[in-house]
Amino acid sequence: MANHKDFHKKETYYKQAKVDGYRARSAYKLFDIQKRFNIFRRAFYILDIGCAPGSWLQVAKKYAEENLVKYSDQHYHRDHYKIMGVDIKKTSHIENVNIVKADITKLEIQTKFNLFFQSKLDLILSDASIKKTGNKFTDHLKQLDLCYKIMEIVRNNLKFKGNLVLKAFQGSDFVKFTKEVNPLFKILKSYKPMSSKKKSNEIFIIGLQKKN
Repeated sequence: MANHKDFHKKETYYKQAKVDGYRARSAYKLFDIQKRFNIFRRAFYILDIGCAPGSWLQVAKKYAEENLVKYSDQHYHRDHYKIMGVDIKKTSHIENVNIVKADITKLEIQTKFNLFFQSKLDLILSDASIKKTGNKFTDHLKQLDLCYKIMEIVRNNLKFKGNLVLKAFQGSDFVKFTKEVNPLFKILKSYKPMSSKKKSNEIFIIGLQKKN
C-alpha cells in the first residue's frame, strides 16, 4: 500500500505542474537542484538526455532565456542558446528546442551533437531511466550501466567548468561509481530532491565545474 504522505506529496507536485504549465512533476526536481547548486549559471548550450515528456527541457529553456539577459557582461556569455533533448520515446515539440528521437548508446548520436552544437556544452542533464524490473538490485546495476554510457558523452561533450546532473539508483555499486566520476569535477555531490518520492531509490549526482 502506498505511503499516504508520499501520495499526498506526489499529488501536490502533480497539481502544481498543471498550474505552472509543466509537462510533468519532475520539473520540480530540477528546480530544487537549481536552487541548491545553481547548475544553470551561465548555461546557454544544454543537453537533456532522456528528455521525455519534456518538463526538464521546459525548465532548461526558461533559465537559458533568462541567462541571455542576466549574463550580458564581459565574462562568458552568448547572444543565443542551444538546447537539445534526446530520448528513445517521442517528445512533443517545444519552440526553439531541438528534440531528437534517438538512442544515446548508439555511436551516431555524437554526430548529431556535433552538427547541432558545434561547440562544447555548458550543462548536461540526465533524468534518463532504465525500464524497471521491480528488482531493486538488478535495476540499480542496469541504471549504473546506463550512467557509465552517459559519462562517455559527458567526457566528450561537456566543456571545462561545465556542470552535470545525472540520475542513478542507490545500491551496492553507487559509491564505486561516484569515486570514478569524482576526479572529473571540482565538486561532486549526491542529492535527492524534495519532490522525489520517498520510497524511490533514485539519487542525483551533481558534478560542478568539470576539470579539463
